[in-house]
Amino acid sequence: MTKPFKGIINLDSRDSVPDWEPYEQPKAPDGAPNILYIVWDDVGFGAWEMFGGMIETPNMQRLADQGLRYTQFHTTALCSPTRSCLLTGRNHTSNGMAVITEASNGFPGHSGRIPFENGLISEALVEQGWNTYAVGKWHLTPEEETNVAASRRLWPLGRGFERYYGFLGGETDQWYPDLVEDNHPVDPPYGPKDGYHLSKDLVDKAIQFTSDAKVIAPEKPWLMYLCPGSAHAPHHVWKEWADKYQGRFDLGYERYREAVLANQKRMGLVPENTELPPLNPYADVRSAEGKPWPDLDVARPWDSLSEDEQRLFCRMAEVYAGYISYTDAQIGRLLDYLEETGQMDNTIIVVLSDNGASGEGGPNGSVNENKFFNSVPDNIEENLKYLDVLGSEQTYNHYPNGWAMGFCTPFKFYKRYGNYEGGTADPFIICWPKGMKARGEVRHQYIHAVDIVPTLYDCLGIEPPEVVKGWTQSLLEGASFRATFNDARAAAPKQTQFYDLGGTRGIWHQGWHASTIHPPAPSDWGHFTRDRWELFHLDEDRNQTHDLADQYPDKLEELKALWFVEAGYYKGLPLEDRAAVVLLTLPRPQLTAPRDRYVYYPGCSEVPEAAAVNIRGRSYNIAAEVTIESQGAEGVLFSHGGRFGGHTLYLKEGKLHYVYNWLGQVEQKLTSS
Repeated sequence: MTKPFKGIINLDSRDSVPDWEPYEQPKAPDGAPNILYIVWDDVGFGAWEMFGGMIETPNMQRLADQGLRYTQFHTTALCSPTRSCLLTGRNHTSNGMAVITEASNGFPGHSGRIPFENGLISEALVEQGWNTYAVGKWHLTPEEETNVAASRRLWPLGRGFERYYGFLGGETDQWYPDLVEDNHPVDPPYGPKDGYHLSKDLVDKAIQFTSDAKVIAPEKPWLMYLCPGSAHAPHHVWKEWADKYQGRFDLGYERYREAVLANQKRMGLVPENTELPPLNPYADVRSAEGKPWPDLDVARPWDSLSEDEQRLFCRMAEVYAGYISYTDAQIGRLLDYLEETGQMDNTIIVVLSDNGASGEGGPNGSVNENKFFNSVPDNIEENLKYLDVLGSEQTYNHYPNGWAMGFCTPFKFYKRYGNYEGGTADPFIICWPKGMKARGEVRHQYIHAVDIVPTLYDCLGIEPPEVVKGWTQSLLEGASFRATFNDARAAAPKQTQFYDLGGTRGIWHQGWHASTIHPPAPSDWGHFTRDRWELFHLDEDRNQTHDLADQYPDKLEELKALWFVEAGYYKGLPLEDRAAVVLLTLPRPQLTAPRDRYVYYPGCSEVPEAAAVNIRGRSYNIAAEVTIESQGAEGVLFSHGGRFGGHTLYLKEGKLHYVYNWLGQVEQKLTSS
């Protein structure tokens, strides 16, 4: 509502008194801090050196030395769900983000759309005088609304960010990314032959956005939501960065786990009695129908691998590590800029990973991660052909799931597992030199991604808005942990946290944790009423190795009942674990109904898969109306997809060519006579 006019209006402006207050731009309180989120992707608890791992991130270490590391920070175990918590302070199911946006199923908790009554911190702060920027991965817009005909209401600029540069989906090629600037698709400014990498490009934009505004309004604070593609597949990086780790992972992922756990104990990150769970904790478990644990989530023991397989798996880990270190170096340029411009001291910097390391490479790793999403197993002999070019433009690579267990040391499992710490317990650093006295210390309070927004509001000294853009706001579901900044003994901000992801279930309450033995979607495991529950005392058993269900049946029943209360309140039902082919092809709202004829015009913007013609499992014709102005004319007429899967129609050497590329493995070629 506009503020009332307090001036004086008479017939003549010369006899009237103006009042500019109702028309002024919002202004933040004097001395208000900046906020910088740095949201990494698929980095497990045991990856970075400052959490006991073997991957060097000197700039994240720099922040840890100036701030705090938390050993019991938790996420939802998956990207879109966690990111919704980070920006709203509500649980992922309350946000309609029970799963990634591509797997929404039409139920309130699974809609793939954050309700407007769950306002983002960007929507609140832009109205309070902060500049707001988002750079990098978004993954909070349903795929069917990422095209240029969509309303853009759920794009970053529709949710309170003034500027955006990045990719709207869950992942992208780091050499040739699908980019959006503000509200329109753009091409990368240059190519990898000229030094292009997405991590570098994103940091360039982050610096540009903040510096552009600082030139005009030096005292105006800003919120920056920086989300590099790293370390999500594809693990793309310059060869020299991967080579820095040559030999680092030759010990194999089982001995890596042992070494990292020893580091973590020495650093005081986990209790001395912490034990490693087996490499495959539930490989022998079967569903109610006798279905085995999913093969893609069973790791191969290191000693069972051939020398060639070990060499390939080591290189995959080296590329992943180089990818992280390269991205860390780029973020370091942003930190240098903040130091040089005098902004570092009063910037709250929040660093985290959105979930644990990814097991989506399956037992053999992959040179094309799209195989995982098509349930196609990788072939070792085929992958070995790419050993020398892993991380380059020729691969869409991912390490094997044994490394996911390693990079999530000391916990069970990894990304997608909302029932186990490997998926949910992730690295977290917060740094605010002006606002916290502690430097380089460790905190052990149990906190969750939903607690970050309440903590930031607490640091800013502002109340969450009651109304945003005309929408009455729901209550925040997290709690501030600011008290822990300067008091290592401060109580945890709350006593209960509920988990629900892809059919997996868990609940933490007053130091205890109950969870179901159930693999996550796309397991198609089903039979939720027959799930077996386990009980762990996390205060004494940090990584869920000792099941106390038989010893404390009453405590287990208490937590099971509490899970259903929380799930009912936070829209956690129905549970969903159906196969990927089912989830990804569910009918979803579209701007137009499917039709028999699609027309594309020269120079049109790229069309996302969800809005493009669907040729899967059907016959089709492609017709192109072309004016040939010279005898040697050549070029692409139609292209959908790319090197790792897709099809194209083009003219070359006086002939019409059609190529269908199946997952980068098989090409069907047709050429006119």
